[in-house]
Amino acid sequence: MADGRLTGGALEAEAMAPERAGWAAGEEPLEKGLFQDEDSCSDCSYHEKPGSSLQSFVPEGKSLFPEVFQTNQLLFYERFRAYQDYILADCKASEVREFTAEFLEKALEPSGWRAVWHTNVFKVLIEVTDVDFSALKAVVRLAEPYLCEPQVSTFTLECMKELLDLKEHQLPLQELWVVFDDSGVFDQTALAIEHVRFLYQNIWRSWDEEEEDEYDYFVRCVEPRLRLHYDILEDRVPSGLIVDYRNLLSQCEESYRKFLNLRSSLSNCSSDSEQENISMVEGLKLYSEIEQLKQKLKLIENPLLRYVFGYQKNSNIQAKGIRPSGQKVTHVVSSTMMTGLLRSLLTDRLCQKPCEEEIEIQFHSDPLSAINACYEGDTVIVCPGHYVVHGTFSIADSIELEGYGLPDDIVIEKRGKGDTFVDCTGADIKISSIKFVQHDAVEGIL
Repeated sequence: MADGRLTGGALEAEAMAPERAGWAAGEEPLEKGLFQDEDSCSDCSYHEKPGSSLQSFVPEGKSLFPEVFQTNQLLFYERFRAYQDYILADCKASEVREFTAEFLEKALEPSGWRAVWHTNVFKVLIEVTDVDFSALKAVVRLAEPYLCEPQVSTFTLECMKELLDLKEHQLPLQELWVVFDDSGVFDQTALAIEHVRFLYQNIWRSWDEEEEDEYDYFVRCVEPRLRLHYDILEDRVPSGLIVDYRNLLSQCEESYRKFLNLRSSLSNCSSDSEQENISMVEGLKLYSEIEQLKQKLKLIENPLLRYVFGYQKNSNIQAKGIRPSGQKVTHVVSSTMMTGLLRSLLTDRLCQKPCEEEIEIQFHSDPLSAINACYEGDTVIVCPGHYVVHGTFSIADSIELEGYGLPDDIVIEKRGKGDTFVDCTGADIKISSIKFVQHDAVEGIL
C-alpha cells in the first residue's frame, strides 16, 4: 500500500506540513521539496504566509470569503511523484478507491478545519467535524457566521440547512477548498485533497474499474493521461487533436452511461423475453462502440502516437477550389481600420486601375480567420500590426498572402507549441512581406 505521508520544503509553495501528532513513532519523515516548485504559482494573485509552505488566494466573488490554500498550480513531476510514490503505487484499477482512502486517512486532519464548499451553483463556508475516508467524504456543518454566494438563485440559511440534511451533512472532499491557516498544520490536508480532486476530475474514467487488471493503474492510465494533461496546458498538442480528444471522451462517457442503464434494465427483465433479446443486441452494439472509442482515446493518450495521429489529421486538409459564385475575394486584415489606412489601401492595392471590374472585399480582425475564409485565387492583404494566433494556417488552395508595408511592421506571432504554424499544400501559394514568429515549436512552416 502506498505511504500517505507528504512533506514540503525546498520546492516551497505546495508541499505538505511538518510532521504532526498521531503518526506512527517509527515512521520516518519523507524528503522535503517533493511537490511544489516555488515558481509554480507565479502567475497567480497570492502572498506567502510565515509558518506555511503553501500559498493562498481569495476566492472570486462579491462575498468576502476567507483566503483558501492555492493548490491547483502543481507541476507535472510533483503530481507524478505523489501518485506514484504515495497514493496509488502499484494498485490495480479496482483498488484505486481503497488506496486513496488509506492515503487520506494518513494525510488528512480528521476535524477542526474550515473549507469553502464550491459547486457550480454556489460557494458556502463550512466546518469539517469528521471524515469518512472510505466514502471520500467529509462530515460538515455550516460555519458561523453564515457565508454563502449563490451563482443562480438565493440560498437562504434555511435552504442550505435543508440541503445539508438531505446530504446527511456529508460532502465529497473534492468539492472542498481548505481555508488558509498560516500555522502550517493544514498544509498537508489541503494538498491531499487537491491530489484527490485532480485524480477524479482529470485522470479517472467511469469505465476504468471494469478494465482488466493486468497492469498497474498508474502505468496504464495515470501516467499517460497526466502527461497529456500537461502537454495540453503547455500547448504541445495540436488544437484540433485536443478538440477530437474531448469529443471522443464525451462520446465515450455518454455511450458508457447508456450501456450501464441498459445493463441495469436487463437485470430487471424476465428471462427469454423479446425485450431482453433486443436489449442484448443493443448492449453488444454499445459495447463495441465503447471499445472503439476507448482505443481512439488511448492512441491520443500515447505520447508518441498522438503526434503521428495529429500530423496525419492536419495533412488531410482538402482544398475548397473555386468559390461557387466564381468570384475572387480580397481579404483585408487589420486589428483597427482607420480612414487614412483605408484610403491608402484603396489607392495602392484595391483600386489601382479604375477600369477594372468590381471586386468583393471582406474585412477581418485576425489573419487566421481570413485564411480560413479563402477559396482558390483569393488574396489576403495584412495591414501593419502585431497579430497573435493560436491555431494553424492551413492553406490548401492557391492564394496570395501579402503584407501591406515593411515585413518588420507586419508580425504574425504563433502561440502554442503543438500546432504547425503554416501548413501549405496548395499548388501555387505566394507569401510576401510578412514576418512570422514562433517560439519553442514542435513544427513550423511546412
